[in-house]
Amino acid sequence: MRFMFLFSAFIFSPACWSIDNTNPWPEIRKERLQTLLPKAMKTVDVDAWLIICRENNNDPLAKHVGCENAGQQAVFLFYFDEKGFHSKAYSPAGESKALADINLLNEVVSVPREQSAVSLAAAFVEKKKFARIAINTSQNNAQADGLSHIQYKALATNLSNVTIQKLVSSENLVYEYLAIKLPAEVDIMRAAAVITAKWQLEAYNQIEVGKTTDKDVALFLKRKMAEYGVTDAWAADQNPNVVSGTDRGHSHATSRVIQVGDVIQTDFGIKVHNTWVTDIQRFAYVLKPGETAPPADILYYWESAKKGRAAAFDAMRPGATGRDVDIAQRKVLKETNSIPVMWSTGHPVGYVAHDSGPKLGGATANPPNLASLKLLKPGMTFAFDGFHSWLLPSGEPKTISVEEMVVITEDGAEYLIPPQQDLVLIGGK
Repeated sequence: MRFMFLFSAFIFSPACWSIDNTNPWPEIRKERLQTLLPKAMKTVDVDAWLIICRENNNDPLAKHVGCENAGQQAVFLFYFDEKGFHSKAYSPAGESKALADINLLNEVVSVPREQSAVSLAAAFVEKKKFARIAINTSQNNAQADGLSHIQYKALATNLSNVTIQKLVSSENLVYEYLAIKLPAEVDIMRAAAVITAKWQLEAYNQIEVGKTTDKDVALFLKRKMAEYGVTDAWAADQNPNVVSGTDRGHSHATSRVIQVGDVIQTDFGIKVHNTWVTDIQRFAYVLKPGETAPPADILYYWESAKKGRAAAFDAMRPGATGRDVDIAQRKVLKETNSIPVMWSTGHPVGYVAHDSGPKLGGATANPPNLASLKLLKPGMTFAFDGFHSWLLPSGEPKTISVEEMVVITEDGAEYLIPPQQDLVLIGGK
C-alpha cells in the first residue's frame, strides 16, 4: 500500500517530492540510528562514533546524524556502555532547543556560548574510557572523511595521548551503516526508479532523426525534473548523459545530431525527498530506411550485454563479494568477444549515485580495491551494468551498458523495476 501511494502521488502531482510535510526522511533516519547504527558499530567493533558538525562546510554525513542545521560547532556522539546504546549531542545553546525538539537523540547537552562543544565532548569521552572511537577520516571513502584538519587538532588537544591512540577511521563503520537500506527506503527508491525509466522512454519518443541532438534529449529530462520537483542524482552538468556516438564516460550531453544507425545511451538519475537517488540507463536504436528491427550485429551486442547482466545478477547474493560479481560479468565479456571494458560492473546506490558499500568491481585490479572484497548483505542496493563493447567504423569504442537497480535479498537479488529487455526503436517510418 505504501508503494502504491508513492507511485500514484508522484505520477499525478508535480513537485510532490519536494513538499516538506510529506518527507519520510525524519522518521526513517530515526529508525536507522536506533536499529542499523548499533548493528554496524558492533560489526566493526567500535564503542563510540564521534562527529563534529559546523555551518557552511559541514560533515558529509551531517544529515544522517541530525546536525545538518548546525551553526556553531557541535559534536554528535553515538556510543555503547554498560547500559546499552546511546546517542548524545553537545549543541550550542542557540541551537540546542531546536535539536531537542526533533526528538532524534537520547540527550542534547546545551553548550553555553563561552564554552566549547569539543572540549565538553572530549571530557565525556575521557571519562567513559572507550576502547575504540571512530572519527570521520578516510583515504578511500569521501563520505567518511568529513573531519577537517582544524577540527581534528581541536579534538586531539582536548584528549589524552592514551585516548588519541584509540581513535580509528570510521570508514568501515560508514560502509556498514550506509550500505544497508530499510524496506521503506527501498520502496521509495523503487517508486523513483519507475519514474526514472518512464521519463527516459518518453524522451526517446520526442526524437526527430536528423534534427534532435543528444542535448535536446537531456533537456527534455531536465524539464521533467523541474516539473516534478526532483533534483539531480549526481553532478547536474553530467545528468542526464545522452550519447548517440562514441563512448564519453561520465560527461555532459553534446550537440551531436542523432542519425540513423545510432545506438543511443541515456544515463539518468533523480533525487527524491532530497535524500534518495536512482541511476538507470536505457538504450535505443535508430532504424535505417527499410529496417523494422536492429541489424544482426547490433542485436548480438545487445543480447551479449543482457547475458553479462544476467551473469552479474545471478552472482549477487549474500556472502558474495563485489569482485565475485565483476568476475561473472567479465567471463561473459570474454565469451562474447567484447573489447575490454574499463568500468566496474556496478556500485552501491542510494543516498548518492556512488554510495558507500561493496564495489562491484576489482576483477582486473591487482591487488583489488578493498571495497570490492566486502560482502554483499540483504538490504544493500546497487546499480549495475550489463556490458558489451565494440568498435565503430571510425575505430572508436561504443559500449552498451544496460544499467539497472537491485536490492540484495536473503537468497539473491531483486530488480527494483523490470529490466530493459529490448532496444527502444526510433524512426523507421
